[in-house]
Amino acid sequence: MNVTISSLKTHHKYINRDLSWLQFNARVLQEAEDPSVPVLERLRFLGIFSNNLDEFFKVRYATIKRIVEVGKGARSELGGISASELLEEITHTVIDQQQMSLDILEKIQEELRDENIYIINETEISPSQSKFISEYFIRVVSPALVTIMLSEVEEFPSLKDSAAYLAVRMVMQEGDDTFASKINYALIEIPRVVNRFVVLPEEDGRKYIIILDDLIRHCLRNIFSIFYYESISAHMIKITRDAELDIDSDLSRSFLEKISQSVAKRSSGDPVRFVYDSTIEEDTLAFLMKKMGIDNMDSIIPGGRYHNRRDYMKFPSLGRKDLMYEVKEPLPIPGLSLQGSLLDKIAKKDYLLYAPYQTFSYVVKFLREAALDPKVQSIKMTIYRLAEVSHIASSLINAAKNGKQVTVQIELRARFDEAANISYAEQMQEEGVKLIFGVAGLKVHCKACVVERLEQGKLKRYSFISTGNFNESTAKIYTDYTLFTANEKIGKEINKVFNFFEVNYQVKKYRHLIVSPHYTRNAFYHLIDHEIENHKKGLPSGIKLKLNSLSDFKMIDKLYHASQAGVKIQLIVRGICSLIPGIPGMSENIEAISIVDKFLEHPRLYIFENGGHPKYFISSADFMTRNLDTRVEITCPIYDEDIQKELLETFEISWSDNVKARIITKDQDNAYLRNELEEMRSQFALYDYYKKKLN
Repeated sequence: MNVTISSLKTHHKYINRDLSWLQFNARVLQEAEDPSVPVLERLRFLGIFSNNLDEFFKVRYATIKRIVEVGKGARSELGGISASELLEEITHTVIDQQQMSLDILEKIQEELRDENIYIINETEISPSQSKFISEYFIRVVSPALVTIMLSEVEEFPSLKDSAAYLAVRMVMQEGDDTFASKINYALIEIPRVVNRFVVLPEEDGRKYIIILDDLIRHCLRNIFSIFYYESISAHMIKITRDAELDIDSDLSRSFLEKISQSVAKRSSGDPVRFVYDSTIEEDTLAFLMKKMGIDNMDSIIPGGRYHNRRDYMKFPSLGRKDLMYEVKEPLPIPGLSLQGSLLDKIAKKDYLLYAPYQTFSYVVKFLREAALDPKVQSIKMTIYRLAEVSHIASSLINAAKNGKQVTVQIELRARFDEAANISYAEQMQEEGVKLIFGVAGLKVHCKACVVERLEQGKLKRYSFISTGNFNESTAKIYTDYTLFTANEKIGKEINKVFNFFEVNYQVKKYRHLIVSPHYTRNAFYHLIDHEIENHKKGLPSGIKLKLNSLSDFKMIDKLYHASQAGVKIQLIVRGICSLIPGIPGMSENIEAISIVDKFLEHPRLYIFENGGHPKYFISSADFMTRNLDTRVEITCPIYDEDIQKELLETFEISWSDNVKARIITKDQDNAYLRNELEEMRSQFALYDYYKKKLN
């Protein structure tokens, strides 16, 4: 399954970031197609693909549309393609990918039937199932339904962002004068409070599931029983809106209040994508598009019978563990027991956590211990995304209740998690936690915590710095490094970052941490230049980078320069990669792969050979312009030699993947990396690597 993009096959120096991102999502779709992936997991990858696409349209497509609306071509900023051309390319690509996703879904359903699991629609319901469905509808679904008769409202209702609706068409009986028109329309909003997949009673050893949309279709006569019609039909539609937050400059309102109101307004943002069931009647489609004001700059995508396929991420397991990935319990960190004091152990040695191969419980344990320890004076922590039920937040509240000075920098603009962060911010504020809401013009994306503990009359600092969010839920599926250290130099510099949050007109200086927005770009330029100089001198040189996205053109130019000087560069880039590897005279010394598998690859790891004395860094920052110039990010050096060795070995395991690695090339065809070497599936191999360390 490949979707190539014509505009990428150019002689330009860069691949457009948005088209590159679509190819990352195509790799997710490859997982849904891969027969070696357990079939229920494949359904969930379809859900991830759909969810990714929703967010892409809310943010990136909406941004490009605004560029077109203000009359800018933005060709240089977009990697050699104009904004209007890019909108067309995106729509074309997405239509192809959507069709592929429908074909894949059909194949998955066939495989499920081979396993005696049937997803049925309203035309396939048995009499006994009909009775169950009717009772379920009256008891569970009907109270949650919102149904709008469009002929009875003066103004067309504002459809909610990414909600799914059934567009109902009724042809009235001859002589019926209920409405002025013979053909009338209604909208039914598919309720989000009801599970999308309804498990029906088992029959003859077969498991049956009906999607809520079809259950509602089956009950249309119940919903519209007061009307006399000849025929009735219902087709799915969905609208995606611009998700950009509009923060006004009213100084009389708190930042928390502004964000809250801006998130509430998101549901009424401008439409950017309209998806509809391709079998919908032409007159119904024309009526809806006219009433909704859909224009030719919006992405209009004919789709299948069902939208919001993101719900497949929560498809019921039906007790069939054999159709899912084997659950492997996260491992402990060797030498770091969850029993006793973590701080005492960290005082003697640095430790590295690599979740989800190792348990995230260490982070929670660290905070819970700090909350109870009488010697702990203060806790300072950054928060970007919290779990829905957050032990992190409760630990910080617990610390405040125990009289600790707790300071939390919480990012209220963490996209699509604003509401959850606002809720926790209010709870923490009520319990005495000091909150900082960032720096004007900068999003705070770094992940760090420092604890100050009074030991023998002196303050000692214990810290952890991570590549990912302090979120117990995502820590089960995102791969991320977290360093635990009692290095005073690191702890003091994390304190400096917090000082910058509060007095941000003072730019701090750092000798160990690399901090955006003031230092990261130039620091990495210097590191790359140093590799070039070493290569010229005949000293060992080389660059190994593992990151989520690489899209900053100036950073790409610097890597091209290193390649042209002869420096070998290995890139593992999960998502966007605007750099084009392997081009003679430009990037022939650069190789790049992307790994998409069971877990979401999320760590940022940077290794520079440094003349035979390698430098190692973990970071919250990708090589994107926003991470380098308009966010607060922390890149942390790794000084412990055992951890350096571990980071190199884990990088090499990922680099050796010949099962789930795709080669990044100018053609962007997502070809799998295949060779004659022994099969290496890096995520499975990494679990085994850490398991062996326990022996």
